[in-house]
Amino acid sequence: MGAAASTPASVGTTEVLDVDEFGGRVERTELPGGLRVITETMPGVLSATLGIWVGVGSRDESPALGGSSHFLEHLLFKGTRSRTALEIATAMDAVGGEMNAFTAKEHTCYYANVLASDLPLAVAMLGDLVTDALNTAPDLESERTVVLEEIAMRDDEPADAVHDLHAETLFGDTPLGRSVLGTVESIESLTRDDVDGWYRERYAVPSIVVSAAGRVDHAQVLDLVTAAFGDRLTGGARPDPLRLGDDAVLTAPARPAGLIHRPTEQTHLLLGSLGMGRLDDRRYAAAVLDAAVGGGMSSRLFQEIREKRGLVYSVGSSLTHYAGSGSFSVYAGCSPKRVPEVLRLVRGELGAVAASGLTSEEVARAVGQLKGGLVLGLEDTGSRMSRLGKSELSFGEYLSVQEVLDLLDAVDEEQVRAVAADLLTRPTCLAVVGPYRDRDLDRLLA
Repeated sequence: MGAAASTPASVGTTEVLDVDEFGGRVERTELPGGLRVITETMPGVLSATLGIWVGVGSRDESPALGGSSHFLEHLLFKGTRSRTALEIATAMDAVGGEMNAFTAKEHTCYYANVLASDLPLAVAMLGDLVTDALNTAPDLESERTVVLEEIAMRDDEPADAVHDLHAETLFGDTPLGRSVLGTVESIESLTRDDVDGWYRERYAVPSIVVSAAGRVDHAQVLDLVTAAFGDRLTGGARPDPLRLGDDAVLTAPARPAGLIHRPTEQTHLLLGSLGMGRLDDRRYAAAVLDAAVGGGMSSRLFQEIREKRGLVYSVGSSLTHYAGSGSFSVYAGCSPKRVPEVLRLVRGELGAVAASGLTSEEVARAVGQLKGGLVLGLEDTGSRMSRLGKSELSFGEYLSVQEVLDLLDAVDEEQVRAVAADLLTRPTCLAVVGPYRDRDLDRLLA
């Protein structure tokens, strides 16, 4: 953590978290009422990206309210007391800006990418959406159709459907197992009171983080945010505590397999297991393991299954971290007749790594891949803004890029071996989307 810098008492104390050799600065302020503002100055750009993060997602929903967070994300763009939906869209188009939002399991983010000179507009617009949306019954009905179309679009895309199926198969009927989109039944049953009530209850200042990156000045952002949130920035409330995932109690997959029958030309597979939470100290070693096993063209899975045998077009692994839990999975898409062989090869490679670990050359290559990917992925203001918001909301601390690079460099062969022996020997579950029937699953699970 950096040194504290004095600011007027009305806006709290600003911490300087990082200063780089190019003049960039990362600064953080906690405003009255518990609102957090974190910015990163990037002197070499002419744009800025602003994000307003709310610490609520599908993990917070009951089955009856499934999809409420995502539905609300759509609905907020339909208008506020001071702006219509058309005025919101027109204002951003007039300056060449982009405004959008996304909902995840544990948070929702509204963001805008604009020229730095138009940052005041972005703060005013997004602040208005988050604090003063109307959520009218007619708007809810029109947007209900849009959300149902989005669910249908997911169902028509097997590569997307298999990921939601895998989460359901792995985590079962728990908040982590349910789709961010909700179900057709839950969306059709949501009322205006349900969605607006979710907004009034969950969009409280202590759950919100504002992050901005680009040609920004921290003091200016504070002034703009203070004006946008107005009298909500009062009182002695502190930010919501860090989500720890105390509800994540599963120790094995909820069920061994899940199947969606589709008469597709290609079968889509996800073989996975429970992983580790995002605060687990082993996550850097796990990232190195993931990169070497299935993270690129030189990975074991790609080389063995795609390059040597030509059985698939796409194959790879991924790690997902939540508070208190997570997953490790391998995806492959292939001809239905090749599914048994592809699964045999995937299990064989995972078993070999679990038993023997990785070579020193594989570890070094994976570390280099992750370091390069991290730095190259932070070349734009949007990725920097996202990193700030996630650091504050999901980790409760900011690590500089150099600190993360040092943590990756510290990963050694033995650490990766220990993680592999644990992660790759856990019970697995299989999600399948393709022209298979329930009777075929026993053969695929063998």
